[in-house]
Amino acid sequence: MTRPPTPAQRRVIEDADPVTGRLRGTGTQLAALVKRGLAFRHPRPPHDHFLTPAGHRIRDAVPGPPAEPARDTGAFTARAGGEEDPPVSGPARQREVHSAWQGLLELRRMTNADGATDRPCGWERTHLVRAAALALEAAGHRPAGGDTDGYRVRATPQPEAVAVYAPDARTLTACALTLERAGWQAGEYTEPRTRARYLLASPRRV
Repeated sequence: MTRPPTPAQRRVIEDADPVTGRLRGTGTQLAALVKRGLAFRHPRPPHDHFLTPAGHRIRDAVPGPPAEPARDTGAFTARAGGEEDPPVSGPARQREVHSAWQGLLELRRMTNADGATDRPCGWERTHLVRAAALALEAAGHRPAGGDTDGYRVRATPQPEAVAVYAPDARTLTACALTLERAGWQAGEYTEPRTRARYLLASPRRV
């Protein structure tokens, strides 16, 4: 049975970049995480270290302060739509979203086997809602919130698939085009019970 990371190693994991998984720590700490399969050393200069999917799972399982909203923790979170306490919109938020999207493209370049940036990487496949929401928000789509209509990204029982809802057919089609440009496959479906139209989107593999 694999031993859990030490408190010092867990702190390194917790401090990883929330989007790219880039790690900061001593050489000994990083080497220990690599040995445990929780991190990998990128083969290209500057040979930074990044969380593996197993490392990301540990990071995501770390409980945060329950009473604090996500925007006060300093961690970036893409808007999936319908949040009770969404981040404040404006130029600062736009810069955060742009930076997160550029970081995700860099993560694709570094972790996809062929360095491709036109299709999702392993991190996106284990964080489907967050990845799809980031692609939509980075493209300028408006998430639902309060009394405003917009997209909503939701998890589904299907493996590697999310559902995207929009207030009208035009917005739904626009969301589908954005996700396809971001390397996702998206098709429109109708819920049998409510007759609501939605997208079923999954990361493209090739």
